[in-house]
Amino acid sequence: MRVERWIEAALDGEYGEGLRIASRMLVAIGEAFEADRLIPVRSCHISGVSYRTIGEPGLRFLEDLASSGVKARVKATMNPAGMDMSKWAEMGVPENFAQKQFKIVKALESMGIEPTLTCTPYLAGNSPDVGSHLAWAESSAVIYVNSVLGAMTNRESGPSALASALTGLTPRFGMHVNECRRPTHLVEVEGNIEGALMFSALGYLVGREVGRGVPSIPSVRGASGDELKALSAGLGTSGGVSMFTYKTQRGLPRIKVHTRELLNIIEKLSTGSGGVVCLGCPHLSLAEVRYVLELLKGRRVRGTLWLFTSRAVYRRASSKGLVQALERLGVRVFKDTCMVVAPLEDMGVKSIVTDSCKAAHYVKLITGGRVQVSLMSREECIKEAIEREA
Repeated sequence: MRVERWIEAALDGEYGEGLRIASRMLVAIGEAFEADRLIPVRSCHISGVSYRTIGEPGLRFLEDLASSGVKARVKATMNPAGMDMSKWAEMGVPENFAQKQFKIVKALESMGIEPTLTCTPYLAGNSPDVGSHLAWAESSAVIYVNSVLGAMTNRESGPSALASALTGLTPRFGMHVNECRRPTHLVEVEGNIEGALMFSALGYLVGREVGRGVPSIPSVRGASGDELKALSAGLGTSGGVSMFTYKTQRGLPRIKVHTRELLNIIEKLSTGSGGVVCLGCPHLSLAEVRYVLELLKGRRVRGTLWLFTSRAVYRRASSKGLVQALERLGVRVFKDTCMVVAPLEDMGVKSIVTDSCKAAHYVKLITGGRVQVSLMSREECIKEAIEREA
């Protein structure tokens, strides 16, 4: 693999320990995947921000890296933290966890990573151009920008995306090569698919079937951006998918999907009944925040309804009075985090209701089944929050 002279110098430690670590990581990845060279990237998105997911080893790694004085060379943004950075006490997050979380974000910020704290950076000022090369972690965002926005990024890990931010480079292989972006399977959907829950289930089923392939799903061409966001999250949860496409070609293996199969997935992922209603995996868009308010129709919730969004969308929603209107109805609107990366058990949460197959999958996995999950449509989730007492 060809590397620039300054990377060779960085490998020898001429620019400090931080760049040496980042360069070695990228060269090792590139050689493992037989990349021909390192290419410049326009932006990076770093996952592994929650203390819940990276713990003490991750915190030490970030603080050690930051202490070397290394800085990001391109625009770089952060995935969600394990708590709302200003409302963590309201969420019920323990103070010890909060202090560790503050240290993680501080270390990343000191390296020039923007504290967007969202899994939807494309809705928070990091929206790439068609054909631009990126180094993004967070599978749902990777799939969305590759498929919907036409950018080019592999499914990076948190450390590899950070290494790319610090060097401005990424190995050229996989989704950076047009030949690797061609469809490998044709998905034929029978029946009507609409809403976040059904698109999430469609993604979950297709991801499981195609593995690391590139599914062509022509039937979703007219879907909304929010539905495609849910589809992307489902695809990235059950498989190694990096993108989907609307294009097709002859001779592709066919995968037939009927709505009854999606309902079966929803039933299997549901392990409980009732609980804290959590919406925002992936983070809610401004349109989705507004839609929740419309569904409430001025009715106050009797149960507990938590909404999760980015601080960018939160600011816009606040400026339009949406957050204030929701809070008057008893809804809690949080930014910076979500139900997947927050320490739910330590917050006293024993069960949740959501419309995200990704959230159902990972909450069960991360908590070892200690937090139960019920999957419902968004409309059913709101009805649950209104009618069921906390």
